[in-house]
Amino acid sequence: MRLLYCDESNLAEHAGDFLIYGGLMIDGASAREFSQEVDKIRADWKVPREFPLKFNPGPRHLTHREFISLKQALIESTAKFGAKLLIYAVLHDIARSPDDARRNGINTVCFHFDCVLNRLKEPGLVLIDRFNDRGNQIDAHLAERFSIGLVNMPYAKELRLSHILGFHYSAVGQSHFPSIVDILLGSIRFAFNAYTRQQEQHLDTAQTLMRLLGPLFYRIDPGGPVPELGLILSPKIIKAAKYRDVYDGLQKFLTGAGIICEQPITNERRY
Repeated sequence: MRLLYCDESNLAEHAGDFLIYGGLMIDGASAREFSQEVDKIRADWKVPREFPLKFNPGPRHLTHREFISLKQALIESTAKFGAKLLIYAVLHDIARSPDDARRNGINTVCFHFDCVLNRLKEPGLVLIDRFNDRGNQIDAHLAERFSIGLVNMPYAKELRLSHILGFHYSAVGQSHFPSIVDILLGSIRFAFNAYTRQQEQHLDTAQTLMRLLGPLFYRIDPGGPVPELGLILSPKIIKAAKYRDVYDGLQKFLTGAGIICEQPITNERRY
């Protein structure tokens, strides 16, 4: 059984930023040991039991540098237990709205999770960070993902996500894993924003973060490029040259951190 803990980052609409939706795929067989190691890391850094650990803010008794080291320990532990990231990102300038982009992110990441489960010949569960969108559409959205699957796909009106046994909610504090996801996606947000906002003072840190996160991206071949299952930049067809330049630049930024994406940045349909 594989667990996919999901969350979003950069939800606030900001021209030039990417909304990021992602899931962390965890092997159920090692989940208990992984959780126990997070317990130990929290204890080593004297994080209060009731403190909701996230990308920010950190515990008051830790300095900024100490909190960075704590987050690095958690990222390294995540890699140690073989957990893998499935990431969707879309430029706010292109997305119709943050809510629509988030729902598209959920659809895409869950579809990719189902594809990975098919490769592994295993079932899985999706656990989504609870949120209230416009009109509270998320409940019906997830019910449709389970009962029907994806709808209006390029080559099928319906596509059942047959390897996913259920869609459920989670929240920081109810398990260690939502905290891990918040830290991972917060790190990706920091790095992406450093590139898109041309924050020269943060670019070195951003590159360091992405090199640290690199091994977590799902790959078909270990050490190989990251397929669209691991990281997809949406949409797949980018008609406006000014936006293609942003996407192409982001891929080059990731390549500089050792994350080579298979996805072509193009204005032509290739599927």
